[in-house]
Amino acid sequence: MTDSQSSDCEGSRAGDGPVRGNFSKVALVASESPRAQEAYSMLWAQRDWAPMEEADAVVVLGGDGFMLQTLHTMIDTGRVIPAYGMNRGTVGFLMNKYAKDAPVIDRLNVARAKTIAPLRITAVTQAGETQEMFAINELSLLRETRQTAKLEVTVGSRVRIKQLVGDGVLVSTPAGSTAYNLSANGPILPLDSDMLALTPISPFRPRRWRGAVLPDEMKIKFRVLEPVKRPVSAVADQKELRDIAEVSIEIAHDKDLELLFDPGQSLAERIVAEQFAVD
Repeated sequence: MTDSQSSDCEGSRAGDGPVRGNFSKVALVASESPRAQEAYSMLWAQRDWAPMEEADAVVVLGGDGFMLQTLHTMIDTGRVIPAYGMNRGTVGFLMNKYAKDAPVIDRLNVARAKTIAPLRITAVTQAGETQEMFAINELSLLRETRQTAKLEVTVGSRVRIKQLVGDGVLVSTPAGSTAYNLSANGPILPLDSDMLALTPISPFRPRRWRGAVLPDEMKIKFRVLEPVKRPVSAVADQKELRDIAEVSIEIAHDKDLELLFDPGQSLAERIVAEQFAVD
């Protein structure tokens, strides 16, 4: 077995999904950053690209933020297709490496698929308005003023914490567990774990509570205590809703998304690698 074959096998064991292949209609989208627009211009000449509404896959040029934006657009329109990202941003955790000379369609047709499930958030404001949002990385509840937030935490059918006091709390998917969740000292979740991370943000009370890892089949609910004195906002990835009264969260498998990665470069392997990062 060659070194490259060994690497491919290790990548497959680390969580590569099946090869998708044989995409006939592919769309190309890019963020507005100069690096992404430069790549867009170079790749545009490689082939005839399809409009997004007709494509069976999309190549996404940009960073993680633009990939999230693209995936949210799919959820909003109800038309979900596999997304293959090429990093023209900073971190590129959800992206593949950019290579201007390699034909994109060749990479796309050997890419491995990974399915991720977003969170469905039902938020009720202090004014009594109900709004549904989705989060691919995490849902964060954050204090809006210098006053600490006070939250009641229900998991399943039971109130688990009568009063959580601090800057807020977040619920993260495995795909988002290395983002804000990790910065808040939350656990890194393996991609296939079917778990959610419930992580407090700068908690004051209960002083010793550091969060929980929950089966993703369990529903989570937060109720804001003293909402007028201590207003709280809900942030689902890049979307914010202010003056929240309560929020309910559940996994949304009916909105499953598919990301494509080069062989041996799976999202599952990246999540494992983050647990050994020392920088």
